Amino acid sequence: MVSTVTTSLVDVASSDATLRAFLHGLPGVDRVGADQRAAMLSTRSIKTTAKAEAIDLAISMVDLTTLEGADTAGKVKAMCTKAMYTAAGAPKVAAVCVYPDLVPVAVEALRGSGVKVASVATAFPSGRSSLEVKVSDTALAVAAGADEIDMVIDRGAFLSGDYVKVFEEIVAVKAACGDAHLKVILETGELATYDNVRRASWLAMIAGADFIKTSTGKVAPAATLPVTLVMLEAVRDFRAQTGRQVGVKPAGGIRTTKDAIKNLVLVNETVGEDWLNPDWFRLGASSLLNDLLMQRQKLATGRYAGPDYFTLD
Repeated sequence: MVSTVTTSLVDVASSDATLRAFLHGLPGVDRVGADQRAAMLSTRSIKTTAKAEAIDLAISMVDLTTLEGADTAGKVKAMCTKAMYTAAGAPKVAAVCVYPDLVPVAVEALRGSGVKVASVATAFPSGRSSLEVKVSDTALAVAAGADEIDMVIDRGAFLSGDYVKVFEEIVAVKAACGDAHLKVILETGELATYDNVRRASWLAMIAGADFIKTSTGKVAPAATLPVTLVMLEAVRDFRAQTGRQVGVKPAGGIRTTKDAIKNLVLVNETVGEDWLNPDWFRLGASSLLNDLLMQRQKLATGRYAGPDYFTLD
């Protein structure tokens, strides 16, 4: 469904009333239709050469991620090595995503590789902190060398209808990013409805997001196909209205090659080839890469390797 919104975006956030009117004036999401379309596209079968190309494309889109309290410099260095040298003949991943204090470790390990360093910020994963702390968190990560910032919105503010607060926080964090790209995490598992996912997507894009991202990976459900479909429709309609392209990053629960390929089919059928590259579509994952590499080897040799053939995530 193509958006029929005609309101100019120049002044849409000038007041709470105009922003609320805009977001609630967006076309409603047909939940049944979205679920059915996502289910139908997930049955597409991709074989042989096309599957091999899809696997390499998916590898190139991975944000290889470790966001645990037990993360160490050694673990991050090992992950960076894996990000650069995935397998013989395979592409590098798009980025390595870590907590802000480990950004310097990742920057040094990835120097000159072309693999980006992404960092979560803004009181990840809850987003429950002051704007000053969120901006400082972001500025410190960027100063340490992060190429990309993954921020979380204040879901409490959004769900209570304080859209201006969410908008102003995104604008402030975007300013603190400088040249770094900003991915705005909606935490769709807490937004309850597809209409809220669409509203949050538009709110983030109007505020300046370079990417919209489904989830932190800490809340279930995370990156479901219908939710990703709604977000893809939002970026498609946003570009049609404004001329600006915004990326999409599903994250959380994407663990297998089948999951990754379902997402690639969804992208191709919803927004087209313009989004089928790492500049505009990412897969946030910690365990997905090993399965992609296992399936890649199976296609090349006809034999499955055990999961311990590759480094453990």
